[in-house]
Amino acid sequence: MKKIISITCAVVFTLSFIIIPAKMVAQPVSGDSVAALKTQKNILELSKKINDNKIKLAKLENSLEQKTREMEDTQREAEKSARENSTAADKLSNDAQDKALARRAKKSAKEAKNDSRHARIATANLKDLKDDIESVKKKIASDESKLSSLSAASN
Repeated sequence: MKKIISITCAVVFTLSFIIIPAKMVAQPVSGDSVAALKTQKNILELSKKINDNKIKLAKLENSLEQKTREMEDTQREAEKSARENSTAADKLSNDAQDKALARRAKKSAKEAKNDSRHARIATANLKDLKDDIESVKKKIASDESKLSSLSAASN
């Protein structure tokens, strides 16, 4: 008896999974609601893009101060090296036959050259960073205007 009841329950349970979904029919969705859902999706995607760009902008702006300091430091080093090179060259011009002065002048010229190159690189890095910041700001402004027009259209 228990076996027949358990078999009957199993059959009814299995048939319920077959019959009930077959009788369910999806409700028709109007074209307007599909368009509204697409607009909402576009608004959400654009909002996410704006937020990502704002995070990127914050990171870039945080690194701006450090890059500015690096550029100023390298420029000071380049100026210092150039002054030292000038001093060494003046000393060498007074005694052109002195090998030690010649070595010092050559060494200070090499340091001035390297420091100058580092200063140029730091300046270029700062300029690139400022360009990136401006680019991200323009993207944010553009996306916000698109978002406002989409929001206005959806209402």
